[in-house]
Amino acid sequence: MAGTSGGRPSIYPSLLYTDAKAAIKQLTEAFGFTELSVYEGEDGMVLHAELVQGNGAVMLGSRGRGGRFDAAMEGGGPTGVYIVVDDVDAHHQRAVDHGAEILMPPTDQDYGSRDYMARDVEGNIWSFGTYAPEIAG
Repeated sequence: MAGTSGGRPSIYPSLLYTDAKAAIKQLTEAFGFTELSVYEGEDGMVLHAELVQGNGAVMLGSRGRGGRFDAAMEGGGPTGVYIVVDDVDAHHQRAVDHGAEILMPPTDQDYGSRDYMARDVEGNIWSFGTYAPEIAG
């Protein structure tokens, strides 16, 4: 996995899932994320979770919990998220070993990256690769 440099990322993709617990399980087991925090309501519904990969993170929660974000995301389709990893082939093998649906096996791209693509348990598309654009400070 890409090394963790600490600090706070300034962009957090945010996703809602019908079964957020199943999504957390897949993202941690198959895609190598680490749980930073998971907050559940009294009914066990995931209200908010933060999962870390490298020096970035995603936020997620359960659909149908109410609130403005839930309402704004109603009917929203799948999204795509790109994650930088150091060893695409090993990461891909982990995903395969945990039953992830692979949409594109590790492939060398014309622009110099090596990527693969997978679909999560609710249809979101996750791309993992070596392309990491440098952002001027």
